Amino acid sequence: MNIFVIRSSLLSRHINISCTYAQTFCRKHATKASPQIVSPENHQRDEKVEIRFDNSIAISLPQSVTPRSPYVLSVEERLKSPPVIPPTLQDVKKNTAGDLWTKSPMPANLQLYLKLSKIRLTSLVVVTSMAGYAMAPAPFDITTFLLCSVGTGLLSGAANSINQFFEVPFDAQMSRTRNRVLVKGMLTPLHAVAFATVAGATGFSILNYGVNELTAVLGLTNLILYTTIYTPMKRYSILNTWVGSIVGAIPPVMGWVACTGQVDTGAWILAALLYAWQFPHFNALSWNLRPDYSRAGYRMMAVTDPQLCRRVALRYTVAIAGISLLAPALDVTNDWFALTSLPLNAYFTYLAWKFYKKSDSNSSRKLFRFSLLHLPLLMVLFLFSKKRWIFLEKDDNTQKATKNISSELMDKLRLSKSETA
Repeated sequence: MNIFVIRSSLLSRHINISCTYAQTFCRKHATKASPQIVSPENHQRDEKVEIRFDNSIAISLPQSVTPRSPYVLSVEERLKSPPVIPPTLQDVKKNTAGDLWTKSPMPANLQLYLKLSKIRLTSLVVVTSMAGYAMAPAPFDITTFLLCSVGTGLLSGAANSINQFFEVPFDAQMSRTRNRVLVKGMLTPLHAVAFATVAGATGFSILNYGVNELTAVLGLTNLILYTTIYTPMKRYSILNTWVGSIVGAIPPVMGWVACTGQVDTGAWILAALLYAWQFPHFNALSWNLRPDYSRAGYRMMAVTDPQLCRRVALRYTVAIAGISLLAPALDVTNDWFALTSLPLNAYFTYLAWKFYKKSDSNSSRKLFRFSLLHLPLLMVLFLFSKKRWIFLEKDDNTQKATKNISSELMDKLRLSKSETA
């Protein structure tokens, strides 16, 4: 398939695009307001033409009409003007290689950098980190809580920026990602690298000096794991989903460690819940994106092994229910968590079972949408059911101290009265 692109500032005028090659070629007639495509008579079966008007016209030609010699493109305008001859690919690379790296076609602003950091995904990472901090059985310090949230968000934004930097040629082939800022050239690779460097260094420094060293190490480990292992592995092995689940399980542990300073049983329970949740969530999402992933060359379970994709989604919804029952047994939450989370996990498992049996877009879409509701509800139930509330323990200690003081005063009064008598 040959693709020709003509860039011109005269697209507001009527132009005729013709490719002159013997008798096998067809003429394309287009205007900026209403493009019209006239299919050739002899090549209706395999003809595929795409004309875009974002400052360019792209013509896609079938292999059956590809000549041995290169095509000659000409632009004939109603106004008499010399024909526009498109530059060769070598000329384009030679003239724009430096500009594409250093110059953006539009001024960089906050909105573009938020898109570069995948702000919705980063927000989810920050929220799970906050949840881990709030669920930890230790005193709640607002300063440490905010520093942990900001540092986690900066590291997540840096990781997502590096991920987009490496995946530009693959994102351009997927309808879900082809509008990302680096793919469309809204920001240059230099902007992405600079932003990732500044955000990553700042986030690590905040966690290291404002929270504790262990939280900073966990954040840096997650960044390295996401950018150097998970990102390239997506093109080579379906094990990338398991690695990506580890990446998703670390942020709540960071919040827990920021509050308590250590990784204990509660942190492992939270990590296990987030790890297991990733599979039904992502497998259901990737099921309807199989053409995109296949086109971009990503090795996803939904593409390479659909049966395994469905089994894994069902398997880990059952695991979530088991982990929820294990939390009270390990003295992380009270028994109410096992009771209240049971209907939620049961319905999640039911949707995974329907996805496993039907394997259609409707069942996968229902499972994916409910996964977005399941996680925050499960975290809220975990929070309300946690075993130790430090501020309540402080109140109890205060009441006990008050009672002790009052009893001592009463005893002294009694002694003084008895002595007086």
